[in-house]
Amino acid sequence: MAFGINNITVVGNLTRDPELRFTPSGTPVASFGIGVNRGIQNKATGEWTNETSFYKVTAWHKLAENCAESLNKGDRILVAGIPSIESYETKEGVKRDTFKIIANVVAPSLEYAICKIEKNEKGEFGAGGKGQYMGAGAEEKQGYQKTAPQGDDLDFSNDDIPF
Repeated sequence: MAFGINNITVVGNLTRDPELRFTPSGTPVASFGIGVNRGIQNKATGEWTNETSFYKVTAWHKLAENCAESLNKGDRILVAGIPSIESYETKEGVKRDTFKIIANVVAPSLEYAICKIEKNEKGEFGAGGKGQYMGAGAEEKQGYQKTAPQGDDLDFSNDDIPF
């Protein structure tokens, strides 16, 4: 888990249930959307309005599986991860950009809810059972892929819809 200057943290509500898929090599990946509301006050009138920003989120490995099992549309969550811009073309041929977060951390917001933490069993890791990520250096010892897969592993059908 790499944290540094190029990370972003947002708190918002899931715009859809997480969709769990597997790359051709069997790596779990979940995708979902998050909407973040921000209240803005018009200084002249004093009137408040809401502005919503939407983000596409991708989670990998055990985090992906836990998100798919734990989260539902409408849940209020916190997402921390690496920001990126993803370009795509609509069915009508219009080029668009969407803001994407590759998640390092996904957690429930306890602002309006409670949750009970249920830990995974030790040694449990994804569908392959390769062992739990245990910190720096563990990725090389246990086959954990520290960075998100590139190229063919990112090719999903129906991924042209931003949320």
